[in-house]
Amino acid sequence: MKAILALADGRVFHGRSIGAPGEVTGEVVFNTSMTGYQEILTDPSYAGEIVTMTYTQIGNYGINPEDVESDRPHLRGFVVREACGFPSNWRSTMSLDAYLKENGIVGIEGIDTRALVRHIRDRGAQTGIISTLDSDPESLVAKAAGAPSIVGQDLVRTVTCSEPYTWTEGLWDLRTGYADAGETAYRVVAFDFGIKRNILRNFVARGCEVTVVPATTSAEDVLAMNPDGVFLSNGPGDPEPVTYAQETIRQLMGKVPLFGICLGHQLISLALGGRTYKLKFGHRGGNQPVRRGAGPNVEITSQNHGFAVDADSLRDDALITHVNLNDNTVEGLRHRTMPLFSVQYHPEASPGPHDANYLFDEFIRMIKDWKSLKTA
Repeated sequence: MKAILALADGRVFHGRSIGAPGEVTGEVVFNTSMTGYQEILTDPSYAGEIVTMTYTQIGNYGINPEDVESDRPHLRGFVVREACGFPSNWRSTMSLDAYLKENGIVGIEGIDTRALVRHIRDRGAQTGIISTLDSDPESLVAKAAGAPSIVGQDLVRTVTCSEPYTWTEGLWDLRTGYADAGETAYRVVAFDFGIKRNILRNFVARGCEVTVVPATTSAEDVLAMNPDGVFLSNGPGDPEPVTYAQETIRQLMGKVPLFGICLGHQLISLALGGRTYKLKFGHRGGNQPVRRGAGPNVEITSQNHGFAVDADSLRDDALITHVNLNDNTVEGLRHRTMPLFSVQYHPEASPGPHDANYLFDEFIRMIKDWKSLKTA
């Protein structure tokens, strides 16, 4: 079946349909990871987006139920150069095409993804449309141009959980699969702005009893759970419309240790009085270099975000701890007096390198220090 990808600025790509037939609009972005497409598909941070994979062949090792990062794919559409129809891996249970069909995700293959990525890099991420229903390029360009921008939308409400729940699954082992929760020493409340499961697994592996709560949960309700620490998760889209979370964070500051990742980092920055802005084409992939501190310490990180924190907007009580070496954008901060820190990237990997996994241990140390101060 033929398919067309059209961008709002008039660029059109003709290819073949993969996944479900239909028509979807979203912000067209690209991810530079060579592997990890299943984790990317199921990362709620991609809600509202049509994701282009820059690697030439996607789907080689198929799909398996262990490697999902949420209950289902959340992106709007998927773009690849070639979708492998015959995966080869002992853990695979279905092909990429079958998985997309099963979850109603519209995709396209057979286009020049290098040309598309260069276009996005030069012109910026923009609204696009994938269609197997409409074969008129002019009609599709008009639909893409008329679709709403991701800026100003509160996409968190579309991906957050509806009720609190307890997470008990630990990290994965090749021989035994995912570990069960053992003895717990700390109580962590995790806000679900679009949370990835491997974040929760990292907390369980460190002896945490983890309760996941909806994004709209009040500070009063969180504090009533008597947590030792509060985690602010990743999530999709523009952080500025998520005003309810910003206010909750303000009310929690100084009362309990806080740790934020990705959208959580941006929401902390806004709660501290900073500003955010939209990047031209965002940071998405598993190879982003980040400098830690003023020395030569560099981490290769996994990232997925289209907005960034304005460094000049941060007040003196917010210390910038990490910087992106590609464009000098803010990648992490710490409060000078309160128990609070955050990073823009994904230390839990899945997919991506594990250079920054130490940040979970830093949070545990912060919790220990905070508990010691309270009992002193």
